[in-house]
Amino acid sequence: MNYLSSKVSTTLLWVCMGFVLILSGSSGNPTDRSSSFFSHHLAKRSFFDIQCKGVYDKSIFARLDRICEDCYNLFREPQVHSLCRKNCFTTDYFKGCLDTLQLSDELEQIQTWIKQLHGADPGV
Repeated sequence: MNYLSSKVSTTLLWVCMGFVLILSGSSGNPTDRSSSFFSHHLAKRSFFDIQCKGVYDKSIFARLDRICEDCYNLFREPQVHSLCRKNCFTTDYFKGCLDTLQLSDELEQIQTWIKQLHGADPGV
């Protein structure tokens, strides 16, 4: 490969990278792009890690996970968050968190969300 073709290849690489940045609609801050990529990747991975077998929906997963985070913040017990999320939000710990956070008025909607993520009727 001679100097001219190497320079053309490098220029094409930079042009392609520029198009990718423009098309991705990023803010230009590399840490924003990488953190959003990794947070999405980790969120989807944790969806499977807690035995969810239904349809992944980022916003629903985040809402249910937030219930467990709020419960953890209330009790400050290290295992509360993981026990609440266990088996795709179908444990007695999750039910206890719903009661503690006084979310019984939202129970019907929460059951629908769990059913979608869990892939079956959770019986919450």
